[in-house]
Amino acid sequence: MKITLFALFLSVAFFSCKQEKSEKTYTPRALTADDSFNETTKSKDDALKSLKIDSGIKEGDVFVLTFKDTAILIKDAPKPLANRFYQPRFMNTQKTAALVQVADSSGLVSPFYIVALRNGMPEVVKLDRPSNGANDRKITVGLQEISLSTLLINNDYVITTINGRVYPVKRQSESERIQGRFIVNSADKSTLVFATENSLYQVNYKTGETFNLPVSAETLNPRTLVNNIQQNYSWQKNTNGTLFLKENDDDKIVDISEFKK
Repeated sequence: MKITLFALFLSVAFFSCKQEKSEKTYTPRALTADDSFNETTKSKDDALKSLKIDSGIKEGDVFVLTFKDTAILIKDAPKPLANRFYQPRFMNTQKTAALVQVADSSGLVSPFYIVALRNGMPEVVKLDRPSNGANDRKITVGLQEISLSTLLINNDYVITTINGRVYPVKRQSESERIQGRFIVNSADKSTLVFATENSLYQVNYKTGETFNLPVSAETLNPRTLVNNIQQNYSWQKNTNGTLFLKENDDDKIVDISEFKK
């Protein structure tokens, strides 16, 4: 009888252990210029996975991110422990890197991180650059899709989800994120145009080249901005072959389908 009870106790204890949630907390590091998030794997079991745990909330579905059935938590002091994320965006076909945004009360301005495998083990990289811009609250809108495989994060980072690359976007002033809203990119998708208070600030995120084009308040009117640019400006190459939007010097027009409101 004692043996039977002992065996039953062991079975219950083993089952309870199996039911416990496995979690691991990671401290994020800063992004470096040499970072690439495109590690390969030999098995699907070595990839990151996302699991939906809640749905129907205002900001979107909520997920946990796991590696080998272990939930990934992020502790970025003094921020609270992050264990719930909006839908992760995988950054390569191998699913060894994912862009995540913390699901908290901050909504669109919640922190972004990259969870990626390095030498087969997860690590976390923060996507955060300090900013003291006067219009930060207005222009910080979280994630924007530039194309099907290119994302813009808070005017500060471009992420290409085909090859796991992250490009810091060159600011007008190093102390503040670009004080404008993204409106369009070039035909080769490399030059971004931002409508600021008095100009069209343009930056090629691959080369770091910039061009600031002063324009009138009338041109920047949100209701007519796309039409104004279509009629009066066109993409022109500089001496390096980089495309920038400049005033027309001929009858060229820009295809309106290239613009986003």
